Formats: sequence, structure tokens, C-alpha cells
Amino acid sequence: MTAQSTQARIPAAAGAAATGADQEPVHGAEIVVPLNRLKASPKNARKVPHSAATIEAFAASIKVKGVLQPPVVEIERGEDGTATGNYLVTIGEGRRQGLRLLAKRKQIKRTHPVKVVVDTENDAHEISLDENTTREAMHPADQFEAFKRLADEKGYGAEEIGARFGVTATVVRQRLRLGAAAPELMAAYREGALALDQLMAFCVSGDQDRQRQVFEQLGEYRPVHAIRRAMTEAKVRADDRRAVFVGVEAYEAEGGSVLRDLFTEDGGGWLEAPALLDRMVGDKLTALADEARQREDWKWAEAASDYVAVNALGRVYPVEVVRSEDDAAQIAALSEEYDALVSEAGPEGLTPEADARLEEIDKALQAFGPDFDYPAEVKARAGVMVLLGHDGLARFERGLVRAEDAVSDRAPDPDAPESWSEAETQDGETAPPAPEAEADEGPAPLSERLVIDLTAHRTMGLRDAVQADENIALTVVVHALALQVFYPAWGTWTPLQLRLGVTGLERLAPGVSDSPAGRRVADRLEAWGARLPEEARDLWAVLMTVPPSDLLDLMACCAGVGLYAVRDPHDRKPDALAHAETLATATGLDMTGTWTATAASYFSRVSKARVLEAVTEATTPEEAGRIAGFKKGDMADAAERLVEGKGWLPSVLRTVSDAAEPEAPEPEGEATEPPAADDDAYRFAAE
Repeated sequence: MTAQSTQARIPAAAGAAATGADQEPVHGAEIVVPLNRLKASPKNARKVPHSAATIEAFAASIKVKGVLQPPVVEIERGEDGTATGNYLVTIGEGRRQGLRLLAKRKQIKRTHPVKVVVDTENDAHEISLDENTTREAMHPADQFEAFKRLADEKGYGAEEIGARFGVTATVVRQRLRLGAAAPELMAAYREGALALDQLMAFCVSGDQDRQRQVFEQLGEYRPVHAIRRAMTEAKVRADDRRAVFVGVEAYEAEGGSVLRDLFTEDGGGWLEAPALLDRMVGDKLTALADEARQREDWKWAEAASDYVAVNALGRVYPVEVVRSEDDAAQIAALSEEYDALVSEAGPEGLTPEADARLEEIDKALQAFGPDFDYPAEVKARAGVMVLLGHDGLARFERGLVRAEDAVSDRAPDPDAPESWSEAETQDGETAPPAPEAEADEGPAPLSERLVIDLTAHRTMGLRDAVQADENIALTVVVHALALQVFYPAWGTWTPLQLRLGVTGLERLAPGVSDSPAGRRVADRLEAWGARLPEEARDLWAVLMTVPPSDLLDLMACCAGVGLYAVRDPHDRKPDALAHAETLATATGLDMTGTWTATAASYFSRVSKARVLEAVTEATTPEEAGRIAGFKKGDMADAAERLVEGKGWLPSVLRTVSDAAEPEAPEPEGEATEPPAADDDAYRFAAE
């Protein structure tokens, strides 16, 4: 914009009122003053300055339409009472700031002529206060409809309207959407029966018929989240893991429609074709599984919907790749060079040459393949499953073995006696009977009774020897545990009568295997599985070479997998559950890092009283009171938002602090009963 263009909008008569060198303007005179002669008045009642957004809006309006309302000024005088030639802006400081912004951007000159009105009679502070207190802003509904009228009648787009009024195109789109609300809703908003956030929730969708329907259905209680949920039911949020996995753009490319939410910062929305989305998720997971099977030579590959299918299968783990001496030497040399280049980097970082060399080394190391991999004979009988994680990323579960392939997973020890029968021990396991007498003549075999007697003495000798050697004792325990965790079909290949049950949790709590804690448990198992031999018969020899500190780590890995502290109303074990609480305290278990209270995980599954109790504990009784009258589904959604980020946990997930005051000991001579189970927790488990 040029000075001439703005000047053209100022009536020519105004120029006649310009001051002369020896004549002061009279009260009410309209004069033209250079912009750089206008100053802020110290008598302005507004002390908090205009926001940057407001000044931007003034500048945009002035650029397009000029100064529509002349500022009111008073004459600046020096100490001797004579006019300085400058004018103090009493009313219209925002317009002055808008003009200054245009001058700063070189869109007008610093001396740009500005029409003003001189006030020499009224008190400057009083009229400034009057200007700011007696003016009433137009109702937002009027603004919404006015914006819509500009778009409908003049064909202005969001960008054009935004430029003319100094607001972003996003703000314009929001106001246009609000201006298109059903007339009944707009009338309710004008009358105060609807708040702005409620109107915004209705306008998530532009379907006026649906707006009217929801407006009537909700009655007097119209919480924002309930309105938004009703307007978007049967739709999938844009941040749903399925949408993240497929990608909204890919979904739209397949013809899927998206209901955009113009009233959120991230511009999210809802996908309106759930069936299409689910089909795309299944197709993409299947494609990834097929690619993994072909690329990695697995026997089979499948897409799975949850970890129940994974937990139902056996598993083998990758082993360390045996390198030739030449390959090992090259890898060592490249790795050493890589580390040296990184350590030589200065404060400014790597040089372009060093960075390029690091990239070359990285590609060369990748060409050697991974350090741990599955042997070809293992891949020939195992497979891979691809699942969708909670974060919208694909999870590849490799080395899974089906039941029909488990027989060939590990062959029996060829050195085992061939005369073993299917006779069972007291624990239900097969055991070798006494060897039959050989066909040729020789000494008669020992009687079964004598063999039992002698081996009982030998067992006592073993007990004594193991007790006397703590390192061997540790290895014996870890060996027995690892057999049952990593080689479940061969868990009885140890004389140690230590039985470890590993119970899958996915069927009890779908998704638990993909939780942060579930992923950490799986990662530890995979890391140790890669270090252990493929054959169970080789495990003892490997463990004998493992340092005690690593044996303890493996023992912790196995022991953790065997823990089972589920409060099942059909399988009450109060003593075990009480000790689980002791373990939680001893380990400092903090469930806030692996579980979050949501409508799906908790609030929709408990009574209203429990929901209100949770909100009260996490926030305040006042917040709980605000949602007390909500319907169950709306209350669950509201509670999820209120407790978000508060770290709230239901009592069944809380850990008792070591610092908690211990209970007084019971008097001597009285029987001590085991701790009672938490009835409320059992009721929750049964829900």
C-alpha cells in the first residue's frame, strides 16, 4: 500500500483544516497530521498495551480500507505552554500502532498523512476511559455470520478474509464453520443457552440436521465432550493407532472421507469409514508379513490382531553369527575407525569429509549383516507375526514355532537311553525305568529296590556337594529356570525339583504385552534368548562359562516371567497376593509408567461412585461435582480428561511405601491370620 492510496481515501476538505504555522486548531477540527507527529498520550486510560494480534488486525484493516475512524488527539505543549507541533493520541492508540507497523514494514512512509480530530475541551483521561468502557463489542454470533456473508456474497476465501481483518486463515475457517451452524443453535448461542465451546463442539460437523438431532437428544445437559462424541459417533479419531499406521493421506487416497476438527490446535478430526480403515490396516500388516517372509526366508508369516496369537506359539531366539577370521578382522577395523572419527569431532561437529566417511563405514558394516540372526534350519520351521502396536507402529514377532513344528524344534539327546518308557513320575513327567537284562549271559541286573537305595544315597551326596559350592548352586537354579522359560518342551532336563509356571496375560488383559512394561519384559527375554544355545542339551555347558553377575541377571529375567499376581475371583491365593504386595514395595513398583486411567481401561468399567472418587482424588471435589450429573459414558470420557497427566491409580495398582507406618504387632499367643484379600479388587477383576 502507498501513501497516495491511503491519502486518496481522506476527503479533500480535511486538508483545508491542516494547521498553519501561527494558528492552533480549534476544538472538533479535523486535521491531517504526519504519522511521525503522532505520539502516545500519557493520559490514556488503557495501561496494558494492545496485543500483537490486535495491532496486526488494525494494520490489516487499515491497509485494505484505510483509517475508518479518525483518532482523537490533544495538542502537545512544552513546559512554557507553547505547542511543540506534535499531537498526543487520546483515542485511537491501536490505530496509531497499526499505522506504525505498516511504516515499519515500508508499506507507508513515516510521514504518512493521518486524519485526526482535535479535542481541546474534554479531559483527555476521561474521554479515553469513556471510549474503552462504553463501547460494546458485537456479539460473536454476529461476527460469525458476517464472515459467512462475506464468503457467500463476495466470494472471499479464508485467506482473503484473513488478510482484510488481520487474522489467520484458520481462524477465518473456524468462524465460517460457526457461522454455518443450524439456526436453532445460533439462536440458543445468542440467548446464552449455549456457550461458545458447546457451539464449537456442535460445529465439528457441518451437518445441520445432525446438529439439531443431537441438540434435542442431549436435553439440558450438554457437556462439550458429550456433544463432540455424539457428533462423531461411528467415526475413528485421526490419532487412533490404526489411522497413524495407515496414514490419513493414504486413507483419503482410497476414497475415505475425513471430518476435520477446525477447533483444535493440531487440526485433527475423525475418519468416517471405519470398515475401509480396518481393511487397509489388515492389508498393510499382511503385506509387511509377506515382505518379511520373503526377505528373511521364514517358513510362514501372518498378520495378527493381538498378542494372544503370539503367546499361543513357541519361540526360538536368534544366535550369534559365526564370522570368518577375515570378516571379523574387517568388522573390527571398521568399527575402530568409526569410533576414532567420532571421538575426534570438535565442538563444531564433524567435518564434511569425516561425516561422509562415517556414512561409508556404516554401509560397509551393514553389508556384513546382523551380529545375531536365526539359522536357516530354524527359519525353515519357524515364522513371523506382524501386529499393530499401541503407538501405531508395526511390531515384528520373529522366531515363532507352531505346534506341528515343535517336534522338530529340538531333537532328543541321542545319548539318552533308548529303553525309556512312557511311565510317569509323581510329577507327571516320563522317567527311565531300570534297564532290562541283556540277552547274552552275564551278571544279573541290580534290583529296582537296590537302584533306588543307591541313587538316594547319591542324591544326598549331590545335595551336600551343591550346598558346599555356591557358584554351582547358582548355576543349577538358573539352569532349571532357563530350561522352563526358553526350552519349555525340555524343562525337566534337570534333577532340580524347581517348577516355574509361565502364564500368559494377554487373554486376561488384551494389549498388556504391548504396554511399556510388556515390551521391556519381551526385550529382556529376546536379549537373553540370543545369548543362549539353540539346543537344550548345550545350555549347562554355556552357563558354566557365564560370570555370576550375568547368571544373576538371567535368573532375574526368568523369575520375573514366572510371577503371577492376578486377582482372580476363581483362584484366590491370599498369601501369594499378599507377598506380591511385599514384592511391589521392595522393588519400588510405580505403575504410572506403564498404565494410564482412560475411559476404556477403567472409568467405563466401574460404577459412577468409583469414577467420582477417582476424579476427587486426582483433582478436586469441585471437579467431581461438575460431572456428577453426567450419563455414564459421558462421565467416563470427562474423567479421562480430568485425570490425564495426574498420575492417578486405582488402589489395586498402588504400591505401599516402605515408609508407611507398620501395623502394631498382634499380642503374643494369638494366632495370626493371613492378610485378607481386597474384596473390591476382586469385584473389579470380575467386571
